[in-house]
Amino acid sequence: MTLSAEAVEILKSVSTATLTTILLKKGLRNVWIRGAMPLDRSRPRIVGPAFTLRFVPAREDLATPASWGSPISTRAAIEEMPEGCVAVIDAMGIRDAGVFGDILCARMRKRNVAGMVTDGTVRDLAGVLASDLPVWCSGVSAPPSVAGLTFVGWQETIGCGGVAIIPGDIIVADGDGAVVIPAATLDDVLKEAPEQERMEAWIVEQVDAGAKLPGLYPMNEETKARYEAER
Repeated sequence: MTLSAEAVEILKSVSTATLTTILLKKGLRNVWIRGAMPLDRSRPRIVGPAFTLRFVPAREDLATPASWGSPISTRAAIEEMPEGCVAVIDAMGIRDAGVFGDILCARMRKRNVAGMVTDGTVRDLAGVLASDLPVWCSGVSAPPSVAGLTFVGWQETIGCGGVAIIPGDIIVADGDGAVVIPAATLDDVLKEAPEQERMEAWIVEQVDAGAKLPGLYPMNEETKARYEAER
């Protein structure tokens, strides 16, 4: 899925907290990727279509350094990543083997990948940070991926942090973590998200002015009418 520049700008202006509220109203509860937190909290929000990668538990005859040169490898997958995508890596929450390190992250950045999200870890911390690739992960570990994982493919439905991710779903990640917007709901989210942000900003203004929460958050009919009149 290709995102328009306008859609990217709208989503970059909306927090993941707001997005989870909007998606909850649509019956979608399981959209926050557990364990994926920003490696560098100074990073701005990222947005892009999901490019999925999948690992399974390591098997000694498959998870070897030689596998890095296989046609089915993380190296080959990176060369298929389109500009602006967010790489979403299913590492099954394993935290004692880094899925990617500095060299792979540097190559992704060179290909203008928007960022990486995983429920696993990364290695070569200083180099990953120096690569300037925005990364959301569950931490850092020194061993390579083959110490605990076997890479099996890309661009298929995965589970990452307990959330189903389909290639082309939209990923938004910020200081609160990473959220998936199912592609089928994107148009509705784009219409509703800016208004939700405006409404919540107005509510904060009322709280700052000393307003009490009952009737304000959530709004009763009187408060809604006042909001509509003032916005």
